[in-house]
Amino acid sequence: MAMFYHLMQRSVEDTLPPLLTRAMGQGWRVMLRGTDQARLDRLDARLWTDPPDGFVPHGQTGGAHDADQPVLIGTGAAVNGARALILVDGAVASVEEALAMERVSLLFEGADPEAVEAARGEWRRLTAAGIAAQYWSDEGGRWQMKAEKMPA
Repeated sequence: MAMFYHLMQRSVEDTLPPLLTRAMGQGWRVMLRGTDQARLDRLDARLWTDPPDGFVPHGQTGGAHDADQPVLIGTGAAVNGARALILVDGAVASVEEALAMERVSLLFEGADPEAVEAARGEWRRLTAAGIAAQYWSDEGGRWQMKAEKMPA
């Protein structure tokens, strides 16, 4: 399933820890993929120094133990056996990769019209491939599901 999170009130930094914690609670390894290494460095630092929901064990790609990381942060392939993929800053997954995951979460900033349009394109691409999807927004301060598409 693909979950689209339209961030109107929350930041990526505030949204990630609960998503990561929930995924790990399911027993899934996670790949956190972005497109901007500087941003990924900041997210990595935030998860080490200020996790609002508790410690999130993780590492960045390029280390000796990438395959063992419960949460791997990077711009490339999920080499840690991930069952969940979290995409930020315009990162995408191939249809084949998305189909192989238990969950794909795409986080996008509501104030960025290009990010919103890119997310719409990803919704169309993934649902056309038969992937179930839900669209969530925190516009009213609480997460609300605004749309859902199930495969025919």
